[in-house]
Amino acid sequence: MLEIVPVPPPLYGAWGAAISYYGLGFLSEQDKVPWIAGVLLFMAMLWSLMQVLAHNPALFGMSLRTYQRVYRYRVYSLALILGMSLGLTAGSRIQPVWFGIPEDQVQGVYGTLQEDPRAFHDHRGMGYLALKQVSGPGGIKASSRGTLRVFFPQGTIPRLQTFGRGSEVYLEGAILTLEPRTQASPNREKCFRAQSVHLLGPAPALEQLRTRGRMKLMEGFAGEPWAGLAEALLLGVKDNLDTALSQAYQYAGCSHILALSGMHLAMLTGALAWFLRNVLGIKAAALLGGSCIMVYVYMAGNFPSLHRAGIMYLLGTLAVLGSFPKPKASSRGISLLGMAFLIQIMVRPESGRSVSFILSYLALGGILFIGKAIHERIRGMIPEILAQPLAASLGAFIAAAPGAAWFFGSLRPMGILAGLIIVPLTAVFMLGALSARILPGNYLGVILTILYDVLTRLVSLAAQVPGIPLSDPLAAAALSLGVSGILMFLRYRQTLKRRNLAPFD
Repeated sequence: MLEIVPVPPPLYGAWGAAISYYGLGFLSEQDKVPWIAGVLLFMAMLWSLMQVLAHNPALFGMSLRTYQRVYRYRVYSLALILGMSLGLTAGSRIQPVWFGIPEDQVQGVYGTLQEDPRAFHDHRGMGYLALKQVSGPGGIKASSRGTLRVFFPQGTIPRLQTFGRGSEVYLEGAILTLEPRTQASPNREKCFRAQSVHLLGPAPALEQLRTRGRMKLMEGFAGEPWAGLAEALLLGVKDNLDTALSQAYQYAGCSHILALSGMHLAMLTGALAWFLRNVLGIKAAALLGGSCIMVYVYMAGNFPSLHRAGIMYLLGTLAVLGSFPKPKASSRGISLLGMAFLIQIMVRPESGRSVSFILSYLALGGILFIGKAIHERIRGMIPEILAQPLAASLGAFIAAAPGAAWFFGSLRPMGILAGLIIVPLTAVFMLGALSARILPGNYLGVILTILYDVLTRLVSLAAQVPGIPLSDPLAAAALSLGVSGILMFLRYRQTLKRRNLAPFD
C-alpha cells in the first residue's frame, strides 16, 4: 500500500473525537442516548474485528505484508476508539446555562468574570460570566451554573477592565434572548442585559498582576495612530481598533490576521528562537521559549486559536526535551495538531464550539495536507519564496471554505493573494510595535506610523474586491473535498512514478 501522506495515530484519535464531540453536540437530548449506544457498538465491533484478524492470520490466509497492515490498522482503530471516547466525554461535559428559576423572573446574576470585558465604540461593552447565583422578585435566590454572555451599560467598562478577569460581580437587569446570526447556531442564545454593575470582590492576585501588565502595555501605545492595531495584534484587544479597518480586514479575506492564532505565536517564537538558540543551545532555548509562550498565552486571554498554537508549541518543546518520543519529521505537524485537538477539547470542552477554534483547525489541517500537495505541483514553476506561502494560503482557504460558508455565508478568495503581502507586513508591524514598547526611546514610532498607513491602504484596496456568496455549506464542502481529492490523486501518481523510476538496490 502506497501512503501519500503519513497519517499518525494522534490524527485518527482526533478524527474520532471530532465525530463524537460534534455529533453529540448537534443532537437533541432524546437522540443522544441512541447515538452514544451506536458509537459504543461501532467501537466494540471495530476492535473485535481487528483483534480477530491480528490473532488469526493463518485462518484468513493472510500474507506477511497483509498481516503487517492489519497490525498497523489495529493501532489506528484503537486510536480512533480512544478518540471517540474522549469526544463523547468532552461533549457530555458541556452544560447549558441553568438559572434555577424561570427566566422571566431573573432580575440579577452573580458570578465571576471569565475574561476581560470588551468595549464597544458606543461606550457599552460585553463579557462572559461564570454563573453562581441568580436573584428574582421578593428576594428569591437560587444557585445557577453555566457561562452567560453579559452586555454591560455605558460607563462601566473602564472600571471592569481595571478589576479584570476573575473579579466577582453582581449585575441587575433582565434576561435577553438573541436570535441566531447564522445557520451554524440554530439555537437562540440566552444573554443578560445589565442595567447596573456592582463589584463585590477583586480578582486573585495572579489575575490582578496580569491585568496590570496588560494595562501597562496598552498605556505605552496611547496617543499613537497605530495603537489600536498594535493592541489587537499583541493582546487581542480590539476596543481601540478603527471599525473601518477591522471591516476592511474582513472584506479582504484577512480577518484571521487580527485573531490571535498560530501565526502570531510563530512570529514571536521565531524571533525568540533566533535570539536564544545560538546563546543557550536548542534544549535550553526550547525550555525558556516554552515558558515565555505560556506567559504570553496567559496574558493574551481566552483565544481558542491561540491556545491551539500554544499547546502545539509546548508539545514540540517536550519532544525536544525528550519527555516523549519525537514524531517523525514527515508527520510532525499532523501529530501535534491531532494531540492539540484532543487536549484542548478535554481541558476546555466549550471552546470547541467557537468559530475561531473550528476555522483554526480546518485552516492548519489544510496547510499540512492540501498545502503540501499544492506545493509539490507548483514547486519550480514560481520562485520558492512565493511557492511555499501561496501553497499554504491555498490549502488553508480550501480546507476552511466549508466553515466560512457555514458561519459567514460567503467566501473571500482575495485573501489568498492579499495575504502574501499583508501577512509579512503585519508581522513586521507586530514585532516593531513590541520592540517599540520594550526598547527605550520613540524612534520606531515614525516607522510604525508609515507602515500602518501602508497596511491601511493595502487592506482597503483588497477589501474592494467582492466576495463569493455561498450560503450552502454542503456545496462548499463538496467543492473542498473535490479539489482536495484531485490534488491527493495527482500527488499519489507523482509518488508512484518516482517509486517506479527508482533504481534497484
